Amino acid sequence: MIQNFINAVGESHPQLLREIKGRLKPINLIFTSTSSLFLQLVILLYQMREIPGQKYPLTDSYCLAGNPYLIQKDYLYKQKNLIIEKLSNHSLNTSASDLKLHLKHIESQIKSLENYLAQSFCPLDKIEWKAWSRDHWEFVFISFTVIFVFTLLVGGTYLLINDLVKEEKLGTLNFIRLSPQSNRSILIGKMLGVPSLIYIFILTAIPLHIWAGHAANIPLSYILIYYLVILASCYLFYSGALFLGLCRGWFSNFIPWIGSGVIAIFLWWTMLLVSSYLSYDSPLYHSCIHWLILMTPWEIINYLFPNILHGYSIYYHVNSRELYYELKHPLSQLDFLYLPIGKNLLSLVCLYITNCLICSHGIWQVVKRSFCQANITILSKRQSYFLMGFCQVSSIGLATSRETYYSEEGSLLITVFSQMLLNIAICLGLIFALSPNRQIIREWSRYNSQRHSYKSLFKDLIYGEKSPAILAIAINIIIAFIPGIIWNLFLPEIYQLNKTQFLLGLISFTILAMIYASIFQLVLLARGSKRYVLGLAILVFVVSLPIVISLILDDHIDHSLMNKVSHTIWLFSPFPWIGIKQVTMTSIYPVILAEFVVLVLLNFRLKRQLKSLYAFYNEI
Repeated sequence: MIQNFINAVGESHPQLLREIKGRLKPINLIFTSTSSLFLQLVILLYQMREIPGQKYPLTDSYCLAGNPYLIQKDYLYKQKNLIIEKLSNHSLNTSASDLKLHLKHIESQIKSLENYLAQSFCPLDKIEWKAWSRDHWEFVFISFTVIFVFTLLVGGTYLLINDLVKEEKLGTLNFIRLSPQSNRSILIGKMLGVPSLIYIFILTAIPLHIWAGHAANIPLSYILIYYLVILASCYLFYSGALFLGLCRGWFSNFIPWIGSGVIAIFLWWTMLLVSSYLSYDSPLYHSCIHWLILMTPWEIINYLFPNILHGYSIYYHVNSRELYYELKHPLSQLDFLYLPIGKNLLSLVCLYITNCLICSHGIWQVVKRSFCQANITILSKRQSYFLMGFCQVSSIGLATSRETYYSEEGSLLITVFSQMLLNIAICLGLIFALSPNRQIIREWSRYNSQRHSYKSLFKDLIYGEKSPAILAIAINIIIAFIPGIIWNLFLPEIYQLNKTQFLLGLISFTILAMIYASIFQLVLLARGSKRYVLGLAILVFVVSLPIVISLILDDHIDHSLMNKVSHTIWLFSPFPWIGIKQVTMTSIYPVILAEFVVLVLLNFRLKRQLKSLYAFYNEI
C-alpha cells in the first residue's frame, strides 16, 4: 500500500517525490523524531520543576490555606497606613505618643506574621492541584505554539532559499526547467518537499500540543483554527522564500541567511508590537503598520490564546451612575472599510487567510516570471498597478473605522504619515523592479524604431514588458496617492499643510521619482556586469543626499538664512512636504520647474542613448 502511494505521488508530482527521497532517509527521520521528542521532554521537565512539594510556600498562588493570612496581612498594612496618615495630620486631638505606640504594635504584628509565613509551608491537601495542572499544561501549549511559528517560518524559509541557491549554483535547476513538469508543479514540489523534515519535527509534537491544549481547557476548534492560520502563513512565507531563492547575483550565497534572518527579526518585532501596543486607541492600530502585522499570525494567535501575549485590554465605560470596565481584545473592534470584521472570529480568520492568499498569489506571479525567464524584469507594469492598488485598499481599509478615532490631529498625522512612507518605499522599490536591463532595452529600441504611431508608443510605455518604466512609475505614484488626495479634499489640514501645498508636494515627488527612474535606467544601459548594484548605489545616494544635508543643517545651524536653505533642500528629497510648509509659495514653483527641467534633460539623454545603442547593434 505504501509503495502504491509513493508511485501515485511520483506520477502526479515527480519533483515532490525527488525531494522526499533525498531527505526522508531513515537516519534523518530518526534524528528529527528524536530531536522533537527530546524538546518535548525538556519543556515538560522545565515545567515539572515547579510542581508543588513539601516545601511549597504558604503564600503562593495555588495554596488555599494562605488566603486568610494574606487577608490579615493586607488588613494590618491598611491599619499601618491609616496611622501614618493620622500622624501626618497635626490638627487631630489624639495624642501622638498613643498613635506611635499603636504603630509600633502594628509593625510588630506584621513582622511576626511575615516570619510565620516565611517559615510555614502549604499542606499538600490545601494545594489547588486542578488550577496548577491547568496552568502547567497551558504553559506547555503556549511554548509549542510559539516554537511552531518560528520553526516553520524561519527554518522552512532558510531550507527553501538554500536549496534553490544550491540547485542554481550546480546547474541542476536548468535541467528541472527542461523537464515536462509544469512550473507550478516543480515549485509546489519544492515547497512541500524541501522542508519535509521540519514537517516531521512538527507532526511529532502535535499530539502533545493538542493534549496540552485540551488539559488547559482550550477549545479544540481554536486549536484547529490555529493550525489553519499557520498553514496560510507558511504558504505566504514560503512563496516569498521561492522568490528570494531564484534571485541571482554575487550575493546569492548570503541570501539564505539574510532571508531567514530578516523573517526572524520581522516575526520577533511584530510579536513585541502585538504584545505591547495592541490597543484600539493606539495610533499604530489604524496605520499601514497594522496591515504589515497582519502578514504574521501573531494577532490571530493572540486573539485565540490571549495568555500568550496578554491580548485583552481593559476598556472603561461611564454611564449615569458608575464607572465600569470590561475585558476586550482590540481585534474585536477591527473594521475593514467600515465593515465590523472583528465582531466574529470566522470573519477575522477569513480576512487573514484572504490577505495571505492574495499576497501569495501576487508573489507566485513574480516567481513564475523569474523561474521561466531569467532576463526579464521582476514585475510587469500591469502587475505593478495591481500591487499598488492592493496595497492602498488593504492599508486604507484597515485605517477606516466607525469610531471617532481621528478626533485628535496627532492620530490622523501618524496614519497619513505611515501611509505616505509606505507609498514612497513601494515607489522606490518599483523603480528597481520595473526597469529593464541593457539587452531588453536593445530589443525594445529595435522594435520602437519601426513604430510610426505615438499612440502605440504611449500604450507600450504604460503596459509594455520591455519599455522604460518612467511613465509607469508616474502612474503608480498617482495610484498610491489617490487616497491622500481624497483625504486632502475632505479632511482638515494635515501637518499644517493646506490643500495646495499637499498637491504641490505630490507633484514634486512625482517628478523626483521619474528622475530617479531615469537615472536608474541610464545606469542599466551602461556596459558592465554589475549594473544593478551600481544603479542601486547611485539611487540610494541621490535619494539620501538631500535628506542628510537637510538634517545636518537643521541640527547644527540656527542662522535664519541657512534654515531657509535647509527647508528648500527638503524639496529635492522624497519628503518634500517637510520643506513645503516652511517656505513661501514663490520658492516652491522654481524648485518644481528646476526638477522638471532635469527630468526633460535626462529623458533627452535616455533617448539619445537608445538611438546610439540601436545604431551600434545594427552595425554589428
